[in-house]
Amino acid sequence: MTKKLSELALLIPEAEIIGEDVSIGGIEHDSRKVEEKNLFVCMDGAHVDGHNFIPQAVSRGAVAILTTRKNFTPPENISALIVPDMLNALAVIVPYFYDYPARAMRVIGITGTNGKTTTTYLLREIFKGAGLSVGLIGTIQILIGEETFPVRNTTPNVIDLQHLLAKMRDKKIQVVVMEVSSHALAEHRVAGVEFDTAIFTNLTQDHLDFHGTMENYLRAKTKLFDTVSRHGRKQNKTAIVNVDDVANEEILRHCRCKTITYGVKNPADLHASELDIRADGMHLFLVPSSLFLSLHVTGLFNVYNVLAAFGAATAENIRPDVIKRALENFKSVPGRFERIFSNAPFEVIVDYAHTPDGVKNVLETARQIVKGKIITVFGCGGDRDNSKRPIMGKLAAALSDIVIATSDNPRTEDPEKILDEIETGIGDKIHERIVDRRAAIFRAIELAQAGDIVLILGKGHETYQILKDKTIHFDDREVAQEAITEVNSKWIN
Repeated sequence: MTKKLSELALLIPEAEIIGEDVSIGGIEHDSRKVEEKNLFVCMDGAHVDGHNFIPQAVSRGAVAILTTRKNFTPPENISALIVPDMLNALAVIVPYFYDYPARAMRVIGITGTNGKTTTTYLLREIFKGAGLSVGLIGTIQILIGEETFPVRNTTPNVIDLQHLLAKMRDKKIQVVVMEVSSHALAEHRVAGVEFDTAIFTNLTQDHLDFHGTMENYLRAKTKLFDTVSRHGRKQNKTAIVNVDDVANEEILRHCRCKTITYGVKNPADLHASELDIRADGMHLFLVPSSLFLSLHVTGLFNVYNVLAAFGAATAENIRPDVIKRALENFKSVPGRFERIFSNAPFEVIVDYAHTPDGVKNVLETARQIVKGKIITVFGCGGDRDNSKRPIMGKLAAALSDIVIATSDNPRTEDPEKILDEIETGIGDKIHERIVDRRAAIFRAIELAQAGDIVLILGKGHETYQILKDKTIHFDDREVAQEAITEVNSKWIN
């Protein structure tokens, strides 16, 4: 596909073209990925100025530059499109350039502090079970059918997202399930995407380093429901809302479309009862569909994820028997209450829980199924909302028998300082402080006895650790398995 530079300029009030009205064959913000006839977008980041990479982009075939600099002079024989605001310009230009690919597919967006990833995977299983081709965009990976692609952000920026959706359209994907982060909503990353169904899971403290207040955080979330409520090319739009969450009333105020509510505690359109939560799965009864589900996933938090997925699948006209079969066949999501299988007499579980609510949910689930002690290993990420650190420390201390505070992804912060802040919440609870995450995991496994549960929280599926000056390979699941093997060898000896 190609568009003339003047076509793009017409979309933006006060846009100015310098140079020839060239044909644009693609839009790219990463100079390393630029191809012939691309429009190179000069993004101004916190640490990188895209203008510094113009020579590299031109050498790779860029024919035009998109910038906000009013007095910009492009390289010789290169055109420029000057716009007043980059994010707003991209929100309009990029979906138009790719001919609005989301219109060709059913698109389900999931937003909330916790539960987004599991809900996307549950829905993928359901849609596959219904014989549909499925795309998935989320925290762990991007899937186009069975083809896997790496991710940088939970929700890609608008350029990468539209390119990805165009690829899905070309691959004849019928339905896309995607996590929609609050950052994405605030930064117009999902601009041009007409959602068919939108899900609200919950809202608890997170990302205050970005949003500043919980009010701003909630305001960002409501944008998804404003979007799904707008009249557009698509019909039969639905909002799926968790009415057990305190933010549900504000979310519902932004829903001007069909709604399906779900919950366990409060009256809802879709309700779960007769819960039987066990270590290896759970049973529940769905009202009013009168379906009994026997599931491999466990925990009250997963009851909500199952309800959300059931509601969205129902909105997308998937038969109840198909939904039931898919949910009962579903095993797990990487790094989400993931059991490390071994012959040890205790359980080891790895989970991505990195918010107060996430930690609380996992610990409460562990408390329901544990026969012995709960040993919790966790830390908090650096360069992120530090107000949640003492809260998470307090929760870990209250709901665990043994706490080991350690590093997560410290980034540019001093790990010792992060642990100081966690310890203000742990208080007088006897605990251990081990900065080295590997050593902390080994210590937890060493302390575990028959009937105990070792919880390793914070990183889940991640296979890296971000330090001040480098990123190293680190997988909690691998380290836990190594620790179990070492402890087993001591038992044998």
